[in-house]
Amino acid sequence: MPVSERKVVIVGAGAVGSTCAFSLMRTGLADEIVLVDLDRRRAEGEVADMNHGLSFVPPVEIRAGDYTDCKKASIIVISAGAKQQPGQSRLDLVNQNVRICRSIVDRVVENSQDAIMIMVTNPVDVLTYFAIKCAGWPPGRIIGSGTVLDSARFRYLLSRLYQVDVRNVHAYVAGEHGDSEVALWSMTHIGGMSVEDYCKICGSRIPPVNRDDILNQVRESAYHVIESKGATNYAVSLALERIIGAILRDENSILTVSSMIDGVYGIRNVCLSLPSLVNRKGVDHVMYATLDQAEVDALHKSAEALREVIERVEAESYSDEKAKG
Repeated sequence: MPVSERKVVIVGAGAVGSTCAFSLMRTGLADEIVLVDLDRRRAEGEVADMNHGLSFVPPVEIRAGDYTDCKKASIIVISAGAKQQPGQSRLDLVNQNVRICRSIVDRVVENSQDAIMIMVTNPVDVLTYFAIKCAGWPPGRIIGSGTVLDSARFRYLLSRLYQVDVRNVHAYVAGEHGDSEVALWSMTHIGGMSVEDYCKICGSRIPPVNRDDILNQVRESAYHVIESKGATNYAVSLALERIIGAILRDENSILTVSSMIDGVYGIRNVCLSLPSLVNRKGVDHVMYATLDQAEVDALHKSAEALREVIERVEAESYSDEKAKG
């Protein structure tokens, strides 16, 4: 990716895509932001609304476009797809959104070979896997937003529980972005201290902690937001801004993005989130930290849940192709 080019194309001008564009325009990270959507009028309306505020932000060009705008893009964000409904799990969206994903990726690949592709549409791990298979690009250049947001939710809950600034909490959620995700308590630190050591210092003002309850709150966060307002868009857009910044600025940041896993903790041929070094290459490499055995076992269960969905989709696709033939 040429350092001079800071063009970001966002496919999907719904709640997530348009809020991502808005978050990005305020940072000065991108020189050019292009919104692409089947509903061109919707994309043009979102763009017009943002352009009216350009006098308040760093210089940036924002416009509606099409897939030809993927040429010379540094980053292509895929946020288009069927919307998760109240009571619906991310994996319930799989068949419809895999079809949409394949169609979009084909169009992107027609117009770009050098960008980093970021999948956001759910189920993000499954779609990241199929995007890699469809595109034929090096796996590290196609990543999912993964559990970057889940990790932020985890940190927020811990900050409230331990009465400390969320910026002093370092914690990760790994595995599926969904119901089988895993809280990595063995990698959780507050002000550089383990949770246990921090509690010893703070003493009686810290209430007893039920780790399962905290993870359940993280898992259910999105469902509660969707039930209340119909969609999640603000926090996920900030998570995307963080990932985009790590790539454009070549930061070597450690983020729990979703990527193709090939041997880490014995997990292979599935996309899920693990702490990974993110820079201009996309995922440079996946970190291999020492985890508790229970965490490794939980990651294997998460990988198996995702693999079952992938195999089911592949089997259904084969049956459909055979019927057509």
